[in-house]
Amino acid sequence: MTNTIVVLAAGMSSRMKKSVDLKIDNKKADEANNKSKSLITFNNKPFIYFLLKNIIDAGFENVIMVVGKDFDDFKKQIDFLQLSSKLNVKYAVQKIPSDRVKPFGTADAVYQTMEQIDELQTTSFCICNSDNLYSTSSLKIIRENNYENAVLAYDRDSLDFPKDRVSSFSILMMDQEFNLVNFIEKPTPEQVAKNLDENGKIRVSMNIFKFNGEQAFDFIKNCPINPIRIEKELPSAIVNMISNESLYMRGIPIAEHVPDLTSKSDIVTIQKLIDSN
Repeated sequence: MTNTIVVLAAGMSSRMKKSVDLKIDNKKADEANNKSKSLITFNNKPFIYFLLKNIIDAGFENVIMVVGKDFDDFKKQIDFLQLSSKLNVKYAVQKIPSDRVKPFGTADAVYQTMEQIDELQTTSFCICNSDNLYSTSSLKIIRENNYENAVLAYDRDSLDFPKDRVSSFSILMMDQEFNLVNFIEKPTPEQVAKNLDENGKIRVSMNIFKFNGEQAFDFIKNCPINPIRIEKELPSAIVNMISNESLYMRGIPIAEHVPDLTSKSDIVTIQKLIDSN
């Protein structure tokens, strides 16, 4: 069990800014083009509010927001939400290398966070995205399990996304005990067929993890560069970590949708979801 979660919010929202959707008005499109995705407002509250509310309801006490160097608006918005009585909020800044124009990937974000808040190097903590609205129950599962390292392994059929979108998600290759063996990016139909779990399910990651900081730090620090994205991605660090015979990451089966805020078309979907609750 852990009481700390790291929320990755330093991305540049490139896909959101490039996308087009005629169902949203000009004001909302302007927000999408100029704000971090997690600060786009729904019913006068930023998207991050709804995630933080679920994080609180799941029992977390500490949240570390990983942000870009210009994060004044981010901090101002979270301060305005007045969550400090229920949640201890800290910030880590993911700096961009001088030879790049965008952040160096999720593993780099976590490494910089562990350097700036060094207690993470010796304690247990969870990680999630800032643009996915994970349920309270899923956040409880990742917080309360007794595994040293874990990942929520989603039944792909439970994710309510268009088929072409969900088919591009990385699948989790696991053994019979649900120990992670590998991530398969952009899987072919043949690879999918070979990696069904014992219930015939395709399991995918929605980027919600638990780490033992002492075990994971060196692997995150020394993460290789993904040759396709030219970034340091957490799956690469995890694959190296589990190649050590004494370490593991347990996949925890789960079957539910994870609302996602990737492009402008998702704004309408999220708004309907929030209005219905």
